[in-house]
Amino acid sequence: MSKSLARVKRALAEAGLDVQVVEMAAETRTAQQAADAAGCALDQIAKSIIFRGEATGHVRLFLTAGGNRVSADKASALAGEPLGRADADLVRRETGFAIGGVAPIGLLTQVPTFLDPRLMDFAEIWAAAGTPRHIFPIAPGDLARITGPVPADFID
Repeated sequence: MSKSLARVKRALAEAGLDVQVVEMAAETRTAQQAADAAGCALDQIAKSIIFRGEATGHVRLFLTAGGNRVSADKASALAGEPLGRADADLVRRETGFAIGGVAPIGLLTQVPTFLDPRLMDFAEIWAAAGTPRHIFPIAPGDLARITGPVPADFID
C-alpha cells in the first residue's frame, strides 16, 4: 500500500469514521472520471484544488463540487494574498500527494482549507484517497468536521 493511501486510511480511522476506501479499475484523476467510477453526480465529487500563495509560497486547499470552477479572484480574496498555480513539487512537499490524487485529509502539513457550500447539498460525496485510482465516500458534514475548512463562496 502506498504511503499516501495509508495516511488517508489512518486519518479516517483517527476521525472515528468507518469508511471504506475503494480502488477503482480506471483512473479517477479528474472529477468526471471519479464520478463515472463512483456512479454518482459530478457535483458529488469533492475536488481538491491547490493554489500557491504568492506572498507566502505555501499552498491553499479549496474543496469544491466536481462541476464547479474556482474563481482565482474570489479565492485570492479569501486567502488574503494573490494565488497562483502550485507546481507538482510544491503540492507533493506540502500535502504529501501527487497531483491527480490529492486527498482532503492525511496531508503532511496543516493547509488553510476552504469549502464550497455546494458539497453540503448531498448526503454522500466522494473524495480522492491519495492515489489516482482510490476514492472514498463520506458525509459532507464528516468531511467538514475533520478538515476544519472555512465555508465560502469562491466559485466562478
